[in-house]
Amino acid sequence: MSVDTLKVVIPMAGLGTRLRPHTWSKPKQLVSVAGKTVLDHVLGSLSTLPDPQNIELVSIVGYLGDQIEEHIRREYPQINSHFIVQENPRGQSHALKLAEHVLEGPLLIVFADTLIESDLSFLKDESAEAVVWVKSVPDPRRFGVAEVGEDGCVLRLIEKPSDMSNNLAIVGFYYFQDARRLMAAIDEQMKRDLQLKGEYYLADAVNIMLEGGLHMRTQSVDVWLDAGNPEALLETNRYLLQKGQDNTAQALERQDVVIYPPVYIHPSAKVEGAILGPNVSIGAGCHVRQSIIRDSILGDEAETKGVILEGSILGRRARLKRRAGVINAGDNTEVVF
Repeated sequence: MSVDTLKVVIPMAGLGTRLRPHTWSKPKQLVSVAGKTVLDHVLGSLSTLPDPQNIELVSIVGYLGDQIEEHIRREYPQINSHFIVQENPRGQSHALKLAEHVLEGPLLIVFADTLIESDLSFLKDESAEAVVWVKSVPDPRRFGVAEVGEDGCVLRLIEKPSDMSNNLAIVGFYYFQDARRLMAAIDEQMKRDLQLKGEYYLADAVNIMLEGGLHMRTQSVDVWLDAGNPEALLETNRYLLQKGQDNTAQALERQDVVIYPPVYIHPSAKVEGAILGPNVSIGAGCHVRQSIIRDSILGDEAETKGVILEGSILGRRARLKRRAGVINAGDNTEVVF
């Protein structure tokens, strides 16, 4: 890798429709999981870079993007950051094209709706001109895949293949030695009008580079987590809590609460007469009273009283309370709350 400042591009202009209603009021990158936002976990994964202090962050934002800018400037003031607005998203390559004026030298592209575990220190001595991170999956047809030759070099990238002969799914991490070379390929992609359903996919630009002799290799990952829909978000929450993102030791010191690890409870959260866990994340400023909560995520300042929750996600400042009711139930009646 060049000693030049590494540009880290994170495209975040999508609407996050699979995570609604949470993404009506915030970008999906700011949804909570295991005590942090998805974006915090993504940025945390960059800590193993050869020189994590020598990066420039390029955030490509859209709907509610001002919240992302506010979060990054508040939580990461030490990072030199650029914010590019993609008002009319037309795909990954289109997003990168908008940021062309700040892209040169080595480049890392990170898609922020998935999380991976990868030691990035190898980039210090990387000799390949490009790297794409992949993971073997049982069914690759809903992903992009990398086709690799006998010499281990990437031959081409295929977006959503129709068959299962190649299972090396692309996980949303790319490294390019020369950002300008990628920009030239994107120009050629747009000149050829290579798009799918109105969007310019990065895979087509990479294939143009491969046609021109680009030396690209794959880097395998063992852990690839999705944060793009509620079920996947809860699964990711379970994994991260079980792998050290919990604060069970501190939670067990609390009075008037029963804990089944792992859990994360923000220090500012108030918990009274509750049973929590396993796999529960409680955000800042939450107030949990007389509740039983399992396998769930509560966003900042959420409030519950007298409820039983399992497999649930509460957004920030959501309130969920139960009060006594009157039931007149006849024979063979079943009532579930």
